[in-house]
Amino acid sequence: MVLEAVMIVVDNSESSRNGDYTPTRFEAQADAVNVIFQNVVQGNPESSVGLMSMGGKGPEVLVTLTTDQGKILDGLHRTKKKIRGSAHLATGIQVAGLALKHRQNKSQRARIIVFVCSPVEEIEGDLIKLAKKMKKTNINVDFVLFGDIDEDNHKKLEAFNREVKGSGEGSNLVTIAPSGKLLSDQLISSPILLGEGAASSGGGAGTEAAGGASDDFPFGIDPSLDPELALALRMSMEEEKARQEKKAREEADAAKKASLESVKEEEEGDESKPLLDKAGEASGSGAKKEDKGGKPDDSDKMDTS
Repeated sequence: MVLEAVMIVVDNSESSRNGDYTPTRFEAQADAVNVIFQNVVQGNPESSVGLMSMGGKGPEVLVTLTTDQGKILDGLHRTKKKIRGSAHLATGIQVAGLALKHRQNKSQRARIIVFVCSPVEEIEGDLIKLAKKMKKTNINVDFVLFGDIDEDNHKKLEAFNREVKGSGEGSNLVTIAPSGKLLSDQLISSPILLGEGAASSGGGAGTEAAGGASDDFPFGIDPSLDPELALALRMSMEEEKARQEKKAREEADAAKKASLESVKEEEEGDESKPLLDKAGEASGSGAKKEDKGGKPDDSDKMDTS
C-alpha cells in the first residue's frame, strides 16, 4: 500500500461525552483510531501515524509520528482525562499540517484524518482558505463526521473537502450516523481505509459509510456487510503483490549474478614476473641472449675440444 505519514486528530470537546455512539463518542473514536493505525502500518511497515487532540484550551500534539501502537494507546488514555470545551478545527488542522511538514521521511504521502463530533464554529470562508493551503502543500485531509451531523456542519466540511480535493483523489468526507454498528466497523468499509473505489454509487464528498456495495470493489462483496473480511482481503492482496514483486527482484538479482560469474576472465601471465629483464629484453622470450657487444652467448656453443 501507499507509504504514508498520517496525523489523526480526535475531537475531545465536551460533545464527545455523548453516548449516542457505543459506548461514548470519544471511546468510539479511540476504537476507530486503533483500526486506522493498524491499517496504515500493516499496509506499509515504513508508514507512520501521529495523534492530536483539538478540544479543550486548544490543539495538542499527543504523539509524534510513530510505528509504536503503545504510544497511540497511551495518548488516547491521557486525552480521555482532558475532555472539555469546544473543538478548534481550523487550528488543529494547521498544527497537524506543520507536524507533517517536518516529517523525517519526505517520501511519505502526507495525510490528516480528522474526527468531528461537535459543532464546527469556523466560518465557511476561513475553512476554504485553509483547504487551499493544504492543497498547495500536498496534504490530503479526510473527515469523519459523526455525532453532530446537522446540515450546517456537513455544509462547511463539504466546502472544505471540495476545495482541498479539487479534481484529484485522496481526501474524503465520510458521514457516519448513529446505528447498532460500531463506528470503527463502519469506518473500515469507507473510502478513508479502502480508497476511492469503496465509495458508493452516490460517491463524492458526502459519502455515507453505511452505504451500498461498490461496483468497483474488486472482490465482488459488499464491504458494508462484512467490513473486516473486505479489509482482510484487500490487505492480503497487497501483501501478495508485494511478495511477488520481491520475488521478481530476487530472481532478477540472481540471474544478474549468475551471468557475471559465467563470464570467464582472460588468461593472464604471471603478474609477478617483470615485463623486461635486466638487459632490457622481453622476459620469457625464446630468443638467444646476446652480450653487450651483440655477439651470441658462447655458453650455447657445443664444446669441440
